Amino acid sequence: MPSWKSRGLRGSLLEEMINHTNEKYRRDGLALIQKIPTPIKPVEIEPGSRHITLAYFEQKSTVDYIGAVQGIPVCFDAKECATDTFPLSNIHKHQVQFMEEFERQEGIAFLLIYFKAQEIFYYLPFVEMKKYWERAQNGGRKSFRYDDLDPHYQISTYDGVMLHYLDMINRDLQNRD
Repeated sequence: MPSWKSRGLRGSLLEEMINHTNEKYRRDGLALIQKIPTPIKPVEIEPGSRHITLAYFEQKSTVDYIGAVQGIPVCFDAKECATDTFPLSNIHKHQVQFMEEFERQEGIAFLLIYFKAQEIFYYLPFVEMKKYWERAQNGGRKSFRYDDLDPHYQISTYDGVMLHYLDMINRDLQNRD
C-alpha cells in the first residue's frame, strides 16, 4: 500500500491556487467547490502530539474536487506535469470510470493540469481526456503533449481570480451543444 507521503498534490502550488480560486468563487456566489479529502489510516503518530508520521490510503480516491457551478454539478482532478508531455499513468482507471459516470448524470468532469515547464494552466475536458485514455488502452501512445491540446482551453488569470476555470467550463458547455 502506498504511503501518503509519496503521492498526490499535498501542498502543491496548483492545489493552493485552486483552493484560493474556489474560495473567491464561493464568496462571489459563483460556485461551491470543495476539496475531497482522501481517507487515510494512520499507522504511526508522533509521540506526545497528534502529528501523523506514516499513513496509508484506506480506499481509492475518485477526484480531487466536487461541487456545483450555477446549479451544474462539476468534478475535477488536479494534475501537475514537470515537462510538456503528460503521462496517462497519472490518471487511474477508477478515476476515469467515476468521471464517466458523473458525466452520464449530466455533470461536467475535467482535469486541471499545470504544465510546470511552460508555467501554463490548462483545462482538459473529460471527452478529450477520454480520447487519450482510450488510445493508450488500445495500445497507442501512453501520453499526450501540451502541443496536442486545444489552446483555447488555456486558463487565464484576471480579476482577482488565480485560475479562472469557470470560463473554461462555459467554453466546454458551449462546445457540447
